[in-house]
Amino acid sequence: MPRAVTGNCCGSIHNRFPPTPDLCHIRAMRWLLYTFLALFSLGLLGLVAMVGGAFYIVSTYSQDLPDYNQLKDYRPPVVTRIYAGDGRLVAEYAEEKRVFVPIDSVPGIVKHSFIAAEDKNFYSHSGVDYMAVGRAILSNLKNHGSGRRPVGASTITQQVAKNFLLTNEVSYKRKIREAILAYRMEKAMSKDRLLELYLNEIYLGQGAYGVAAASLNYFDKPLNQLEIEEAAFLASLPKAPNNYNPQLHPEAALTRRNWVIGRLAEDGYITKSQAEIAQAKPLLVVDRDNSGAFDAPYFAEEVRREIVARYGAESLYEGGLAVRTSVDPRLQALAEETLRDGLEAYDRRHGWRKPLGRLDVSGEWAARLKDFMRPAGMRKDWKLALVLGVSQDKALLGFADQSQGPLPLTDVAWTKPGLTSMRQLLQDGDVILVAPGKDKDGHPDNTWSLRQIPLISGALMAMDPHTGRVLAIQGGWSYGQSEFDRATQALRQPGSSFKPFVYLAALENGFTPASLVQDAPFVGDQGPGMPKWAPKNYHEDFLGPTTLRVGVEKSRNLMTVRLAHFIGMDKVADVASRFGVMDNMPHYLSYSLGAGETTLLRLTTGYAQLVNGGKKITPTFIDRIQDRRGQTVFAHDTRPCQDCGDLIEWNGQNAPVVPDERPQIADARNVYQIVSILEGVIQRGTATPIRELNRPLAGKTGTTNDSKDTWFMGFSPDLVVGVFVGFDEPRTMGRRETGATVAVPIFKAFMAEALKDQPAIPFRVPPGLHQVLINARTGQRAQPGDVPTLWEAFIDGTEPNEGSTTVLDEEGVTSAPPALPQGAEGAGQAGTGTGGIY
Repeated sequence: MPRAVTGNCCGSIHNRFPPTPDLCHIRAMRWLLYTFLALFSLGLLGLVAMVGGAFYIVSTYSQDLPDYNQLKDYRPPVVTRIYAGDGRLVAEYAEEKRVFVPIDSVPGIVKHSFIAAEDKNFYSHSGVDYMAVGRAILSNLKNHGSGRRPVGASTITQQVAKNFLLTNEVSYKRKIREAILAYRMEKAMSKDRLLELYLNEIYLGQGAYGVAAASLNYFDKPLNQLEIEEAAFLASLPKAPNNYNPQLHPEAALTRRNWVIGRLAEDGYITKSQAEIAQAKPLLVVDRDNSGAFDAPYFAEEVRREIVARYGAESLYEGGLAVRTSVDPRLQALAEETLRDGLEAYDRRHGWRKPLGRLDVSGEWAARLKDFMRPAGMRKDWKLALVLGVSQDKALLGFADQSQGPLPLTDVAWTKPGLTSMRQLLQDGDVILVAPGKDKDGHPDNTWSLRQIPLISGALMAMDPHTGRVLAIQGGWSYGQSEFDRATQALRQPGSSFKPFVYLAALENGFTPASLVQDAPFVGDQGPGMPKWAPKNYHEDFLGPTTLRVGVEKSRNLMTVRLAHFIGMDKVADVASRFGVMDNMPHYLSYSLGAGETTLLRLTTGYAQLVNGGKKITPTFIDRIQDRRGQTVFAHDTRPCQDCGDLIEWNGQNAPVVPDERPQIADARNVYQIVSILEGVIQRGTATPIRELNRPLAGKTGTTNDSKDTWFMGFSPDLVVGVFVGFDEPRTMGRRETGATVAVPIFKAFMAEALKDQPAIPFRVPPGLHQVLINARTGQRAQPGDVPTLWEAFIDGTEPNEGSTTVLDEEGVTSAPPALPQGAEGAGQAGTGTGGIY
């Protein structure tokens, strides 16, 4: 009988015939094969679906992706810096405050800190860190519905893609596009290039873009001086700079910094002991030290305008230019101080106006004073003061810090004539401006001195006459009060400061410094239907036949007009054009007295070309401009120098010879004669107060009709300085206010300090001249007993002959000087301008 079995290898229970072992194995293998095929098919279908899905995603989200290849030559916006002549920082211009640093110059601890904090697998992933993505997905699923911001898993490469090429939109669409770009960028660029882009682009708070700018902002250090804890702090900022601002959120900032330090230790960049020491240190940020910077706002604005005109605004604010300027910080500070002192001195001569306002002196008066609006243009040492009480001989002042002090009656005598009591000037509750008082020796004396901001303005400019480099420029009382630059933008009448160019034209046309011109009434014809023009001398007197020298020294208007009429205004206009003072000057006789308009910059340049011997120069505020890579893109001095390239230091070798390529615009001998005459202006003429400096100095005063514009243009052999003072809306400056009383004191104060401790160098005399002792009144060779006499410079062959006299009067020239063009006639009309008077 057959046996009954309960099971077998084939899985049967009541098989009629017992199976064989081979059949069982075949059935088992078949079952496994079917299972495998089914699973494989499902897997294949899943893989196809995944590949198809991935292909669909890539093809869908790759449309209109930005071109990442532009990053290969990407130049991030970098701050442009303006430097003074001594290397001090003058100004910075940038839309994003960034200092670009090549990756090779970034210290290891800085790179490691950002990698540890932002992307630990940066050097191993291919653009996307899939493990980090997984962790982020799980975290976001867990936090779904909690209102929390989704957690990202961006690598440094992805952040570069987002910062440079995408937006900050929070969406999965943007993340997908970011990942695609990151993968492609990894294939196209090196890891170091990507890290360089990241470290120079990221925003790290307080207006700083990139690690170099942030290092200066937070620690006032270059990158290579950062400690571990400082580098870690910078690396803690990219996620949310404002949330980790150490001034606003010190605890959060410290916690985040210490977390980065811990990551540095975990990743093996620093040791555990280094981490513990760094974490134990306090988080100390410092204000950037700007003590090395120099404030010259008028100068900086001129440079800014020139760069924009030359290269455009984008290059200024994004180009990372290094601009080396010609400004001399010592002279610039002196220009600001002396011009302000001069404007204030004029203002005080014309009395005090009124208090700035009134406040209640009861209760919390100090708090009310603290909230009082400070007027624009206050000097640094001035303060707002509240008059708390007034007696006959003083006023008691209170300040915002609740301190108090006296204002003595002796200090305010200038405010009004016949002042005998402080009650005539001030009352309780007046708000005024004061400065610390000083005793007769200039030392602080614990009192206060009344001040007011002048209504008048002006400008001062200092220039190197040999190169045209502008060394200082102060374009007004205060840049904060008015950005208008009266040195370069204000067109004003130069008055008698124009006269040297008239007399130079005369010297070029046969006259000598000893030629006589009749100082007598002159009447000019202005044309049909126009009244006669009859200019006058300042003092309305006449000197008769007078030498050209005296005509300049004493600023005689009638001599000047008569001379210009004789030689022709076309010749005067030619000199004015050659020296850059005025272009296309109308041929009106009134222009010989400075009735035309020019700028202080142009007039200073004209005088510079007098002192340098008639060499053409181009004024400049900029010596050199370098791009972000250090390549020179502009240089003011373009002269070739064959032996300069290899000169690093001087070891006793001969100095290289640099050619002088300046064009000669006038005969150096005639130009020196004018310089010599202008020395006489200081020795005997309208600017004798400057003589006290006891130095070789020359110059010319200038004042226009009704004293609307006052000037002094002066120079030493190596420094030319122009001073202008006047109201912005031209009006009279007052009776007896002239270039001699207003501008000369400013020039004198400037030169006294500018030339301090420098040797007294005489003016350079060109060849072809020799000195002749002459009678100062007649212009003839001096005879025994003649008084006064002086040495005069004559071009060889033009010396006065024994006994001859040359006079230019109403009838023309009597006994004509050598080389005088015969039959010369006046070429211009009198004109309707308001010529210079002094």
